[in-house]
Amino acid sequence: MIKKAVIPAAGLGTRFLPATKAQPKEMLPIIDAPTIQYVVQEAVNSGIEDILIISGKGKRAIEDHFDRNFELEERLQQKDEELYKEMRKLSDMANIYFIRQKEIVGLGDAISYARQHTGDEPFAVLLGDTIVDSVIPVTQQLMDMYDQYHSSIIAVETVPADKVDRYGIVGGKRISDSILQLDQFVEKPSVEMAPSNLAIAGRYILTPEIFRAIEETPKGKNNEIQLTDALENLLKREKIYSHTFEGTRYDIGNKLDFLKTTVEFALKRQEFADPFFNFLKEIVSSHQAYLDKTKTL
Repeated sequence: MIKKAVIPAAGLGTRFLPATKAQPKEMLPIIDAPTIQYVVQEAVNSGIEDILIISGKGKRAIEDHFDRNFELEERLQQKDEELYKEMRKLSDMANIYFIRQKEIVGLGDAISYARQHTGDEPFAVLLGDTIVDSVIPVTQQLMDMYDQYHSSIIAVETVPADKVDRYGIVGGKRISDSILQLDQFVEKPSVEMAPSNLAIAGRYILTPEIFRAIEETPKGKNNEIQLTDALENLLKREKIYSHTFEGTRYDIGNKLDFLKTTVEFALKRQEFADPFFNFLKEIVSSHQAYLDKTKTL
């Protein structure tokens, strides 16, 4: 049974500068909740209550977000009972621990910091800048698979061929419609070198052997220790499977996807859905009128 989760959240967030100069990219809000709150909630909804967040310099806001704020709580308790309960829920939702990655040298290195925390147990990994919307939490889907295979499980999704160079890509032998026994990992390959169009989607169940594999992994692309390369090493010791998950992934590290996510999540909120949808229709209509006008000039 998977009891612990690790959330790497130490990246610099350079794609969102200047917004991330003084705040973590994981704290960028989707409506009124920071990205990492959705990630932690997924772990909790999967039955995990012990979470280690790998942070870095300038990430103190993440720790503060999940901590108590007694002055705020006291004021809210007097004026807004529902909001008070929501704020208390943040600090009570899980046992959350923090450790800093001393140097930003890759996802593989970040996960190595979890070794003392997870010990000899398998554990879940959820990237802190990726939200997955699904009926059954993706982490729960992977945990269910682990109960069957007792090996590392990687969540993957199908991506267009012209976008495989943005992701870690897997290849392997098909076991079922959604499961592959993997034999290849390639970090951001060209279309010609990609073994498939199945991209690693930011959710993993990893066995303790991953730490030894990371130790033996040299720095790769961008002079970083890539988790994809470490998984390639892990294949020499044990079987690894992929699961094409059911759900929709949102990469909040990408500006366009961040905008799309905000729109989609707003449309799912009852208090915003109708007025926001009407606003979008007005915007689209106005933009189309502008395009039609420019064509006639």
